[in-house]
Amino acid sequence: MSIRVGIVGISGFGGGEAMRLIAGHPAFELVYAAGEGSAGQRLVERFPGVPGKLADLVIEKWDPARLPQLDVLFASLPTGASRDALARIPREVRIVDIGGDHRYADGWTYGLADVWSEEIAGKSRIANPGCFPAAALTALAPLLANRLIAPDNIVIDAKTGISGAGRGGGTGFGYAESNENLIPYGLLKHVHMPEIERTIGRISGGSAAGLVFTPHLVPMTRGILATIYARGRATSEQCLDAARRFYDGRAFVRVTDKPPHTKWAAGSNLAFVSYAADPERNLVIALGVVDNLGKGAAGQAVQNANLMCGLPETAGLEGAPVWP
Repeated sequence: MSIRVGIVGISGFGGGEAMRLIAGHPAFELVYAAGEGSAGQRLVERFPGVPGKLADLVIEKWDPARLPQLDVLFASLPTGASRDALARIPREVRIVDIGGDHRYADGWTYGLADVWSEEIAGKSRIANPGCFPAAALTALAPLLANRLIAPDNIVIDAKTGISGAGRGGGTGFGYAESNENLIPYGLLKHVHMPEIERTIGRISGGSAAGLVFTPHLVPMTRGILATIYARGRATSEQCLDAARRFYDGRAFVRVTDKPPHTKWAAGSNLAFVSYAADPERNLVIALGVVDNLGKGAAGQAVQNANLMCGLPETAGLEGAPVWP
């Protein structure tokens, strides 16, 4: 079985990670790659370690009107760059938008794969969650679904590796500025706030008013750790049991008794969640860890594409994390 796949934005971190996963996928065949600054180059020039079968594939300038025959298109473009272009793609081409333009947009399914896999199967338009929501919502979902915490007044304190800024980076994301540094950013207005708030409301059936989300940049390449504070009278064991039941049979979510490390997920599509609670203080702490380029981007995108195409959810994603 060969499913013809394309990637737009292949020279960025998200697109490059999608290429790495697709190169080892048992059913996906990469036949189209598009970019801007890298257009005209062969893949091997951009990615010297690419498998030989893909080495001579030429990166094309992105033009939605000039696509070859494709079954699936992965779009890894900056927020604001994909909405108009992807609207021109025929419906028979399935699309996973790794960028932020279609999260909760009309006609698109929000692809939180480990929570709503049944809603993704067979769909043609999937909006991948953001990297921070992937970590935070995976940890929160079992607590919200089981009414163990109040959906309002949740505080998310998250740390991310520098690759979360994308290959283009930005002010404060260069090596000399980020090394030996800890940087808060996006205070009170981060682009991921609306989807986190809406998903909390959707899972809980209540209001996420009072949500606080503060991201921080830490000097590492990959990984996200979300430490989340909520109000609830549950014990630590009740939270852990709820998560084990909620994710029973889910291949990519690991519930751990001890706080997870970002290294545990590096290079993988795994998510690790854990909990600590003090009922007397009406306090629950939820912890979520993902690789921001894996479960936070390309890994979950491939997982969503598998569901869209009726493939085993784990196809191409069963590799172990990188250690050390």
